[in-house]
Amino acid sequence: MACIAVLDGTWELTWFVEGTRAVAGPADLARLDTPRIPARVPGNVELDLVAAGLLSDPFVGDNMHRLRELEACEWWYSTRFATPPAGCGQRVCLVFHGLDCLATVWLNGQLLGRTDNALVEHAFEVTGLLASEGDNELVVRLGSAVHAARQYDYPPVTQAMVTNFESLYVRKPPHAYGWDIAPRAVSAGIWRSVELQTVPTPAIEELYYFTRRVDGDRAVLGVHWRLRLDTAPVDGLALHFRGAGADHSFAHTEPVRFSAGVAEIAVPEARLWWPRGYGEPHLYEVTCQLQRDGQVVAQRVDTVGLRTVELVRTDTTCADQPGQFLFRVNGVPIFCKGSNWVPADAFHSRDASRYERLLGLCADLGCNILRCWGGNVYEDHAFFSLCDRLGILVWQDFAFACALYPQDDAFLARVRTEAEKVVRKLRNHPSLALWAGDNENDVFYLGQGLDPGANRLTRDVLPEVCRQWDPRRPYLPSSPYAAPEVVRRGDHRLMPEQHLWGPRDYFKSRFYTENTAHFASEIGYHGCPNVSSIERFIEPAYRWPWQDNPQWLTHAADQIPGGGPYRYRIRLMADQIEELFGRRPDSLAEFALASQISQAEAKKFFIELFRLRRWRTTGIIWWNVSDCWPQFSDAVVDYYFGRKLAYWYIRRVQQPVCIMVAEPEDWHCRVVVGNDSRQPARGRCRVTDADSDEVLLETPFAVEANANRDLGRVRVSRGAQRLWLIEWELEAGPGAPARGANHYLLGSPPFSLATYQRWLPRIAGLPLGFAASQVAR
Repeated sequence: MACIAVLDGTWELTWFVEGTRAVAGPADLARLDTPRIPARVPGNVELDLVAAGLLSDPFVGDNMHRLRELEACEWWYSTRFATPPAGCGQRVCLVFHGLDCLATVWLNGQLLGRTDNALVEHAFEVTGLLASEGDNELVVRLGSAVHAARQYDYPPVTQAMVTNFESLYVRKPPHAYGWDIAPRAVSAGIWRSVELQTVPTPAIEELYYFTRRVDGDRAVLGVHWRLRLDTAPVDGLALHFRGAGADHSFAHTEPVRFSAGVAEIAVPEARLWWPRGYGEPHLYEVTCQLQRDGQVVAQRVDTVGLRTVELVRTDTTCADQPGQFLFRVNGVPIFCKGSNWVPADAFHSRDASRYERLLGLCADLGCNILRCWGGNVYEDHAFFSLCDRLGILVWQDFAFACALYPQDDAFLARVRTEAEKVVRKLRNHPSLALWAGDNENDVFYLGQGLDPGANRLTRDVLPEVCRQWDPRRPYLPSSPYAAPEVVRRGDHRLMPEQHLWGPRDYFKSRFYTENTAHFASEIGYHGCPNVSSIERFIEPAYRWPWQDNPQWLTHAADQIPGGGPYRYRIRLMADQIEELFGRRPDSLAEFALASQISQAEAKKFFIELFRLRRWRTTGIIWWNVSDCWPQFSDAVVDYYFGRKLAYWYIRRVQQPVCIMVAEPEDWHCRVVVGNDSRQPARGRCRVTDADSDEVLLETPFAVEANANRDLGRVRVSRGAQRLWLIEWELEAGPGAPARGANHYLLGSPPFSLATYQRWLPRIAGLPLGFAASQVAR
């Protein structure tokens, strides 16, 4: 379909508590005495209320709790628009790319239909319904999601977290009902664009590109097509493909014998798509023309990357039978380093405006993978296109998280429709590496003493959709996945892929150092936002102290004032400070600094722990780059884009070539160089003591591609508390930066915060440095 008009912009909005007014349709709107305000599309109703001066900024103080009273409302959007010339005499569809959530739509007083899913687009055919003269009136009613949720039966097989039962049947992003990383904001709105699109015939209705195989620099591109044809014979029809990359092109012509078919296109000397650090993410702009007797009758342009992706995994792992969980791209094992991608904004109409900056941070951090967490929306093409260009693999959960979802046939049918739309929309992106059925639902089943193998969503519906519509991309039933043997033995340590949360005590405790995971797809540690950011969202009277502070608790995503499930998170942050430094600071500035140091050392350690164990371990996806609203959290960048200290430490240890120090054994620490690239590297490194400037190790090094190599050992005592500074220069390797740096914190807590503050400028002054004076400010 071709867009002929975008209906975004300023609409009119009115609202009232659902069921308190007799409003059956647009004809009744005029007599309402309810307030009317301008509304932005794309938008969220709360943002319109703020703009109209009727609601205080929900992100400040305790204002987020005021949104609870809005959950009972129904919302009416209306706009008028002229019929575009191209809309006359053709088939036309009205397409809503995001309706949140329970919508009824009228055009010129005629009911078009209803929707019940905020996560996917909805299209209504409006051929013959557009006005030939004058304006058209478009009206959308959005019902209360909480009221709708009450209409369902909830059998004992369903289960959710304490604030999230309303999320089980109503298809909104799960986090909207409240999460430990998101506020409760059960919003409403037309949150993505609205378009009029023509439906031409003939047309290239569907193209599914896939890389059939890669052999050296030779690739075979497969394409499955479906055409919309008129009644004329197919004689003389052909599809012409031309792919143009930065310095390479290919072409292919395929005769059309039917309205659907498959072609294989040989691409010699192909420029392959590689994940960040392993090569360039080469892309081709592929133009497909449908021609009849040499004349172009339809055309479509797609961006394609030539690559294969495999997930090599076993159901279990143990000492006797070591398993694996490994991504291979173009046949090459990839050591994955990256972040969980959580909502870009609690109000999703603002997501798109944050994509470029957030993904730029991910690239700057050296991330080669992002896991799109199942409590979120499905991100749009713009997100995936940026990942395509940046060389960032995307692990995509379906939008189910931390619950036992309904299993009745009607719900499963709704999920099937949702999944088909999502898979068919996103499958051409080369960055998309994996479909996963959900986030932690298998763990929820086990916690209830139930078998996750009985979950028809992830064992039947979703894998069948993926097999039908994207058969060459891996599918994982759940993250983490509890295979039958894991269920039988009741031991989560058998899972090759794990979420490593545990007690969240000292970051070098046995829970972390003795974990059995081959791949950690969640792991995190708390860090206080910068003081300048706290001053934006905590009112002056509540900025200090942290103890029993209602606004700090609100911004720990505490959903129930005075007794919610997440109030532990503020004390956790204080406990982690005390664990490292032996005391809790008595000022906001010192508290924020100590917390950021604790988080930064922890996350650096986690990444090094997994890199040092290559290939026993194959990847780490830590939690997380940024917040969806201002809060105290595991993120390394706060909502206002303030970078915490962990950002700078991670930026160093996720470079393709990194020199690290392993924990002491036998009176010595190993110094190891890791090379996460397809090129060998060589250079020279030096390890010095930050206090005495004593050179502890200085050596040239050479390391093969995609490997680790020991560089030497330094004698130590576990009783000492020292900081080592590590620097290196590359003579040859995977490219910039040619100079790198890291540091190592030797010893056991408690450390002196004053001593660490003295060390901090030395750490900051290393290559890839930062301003020590601005840490936590």
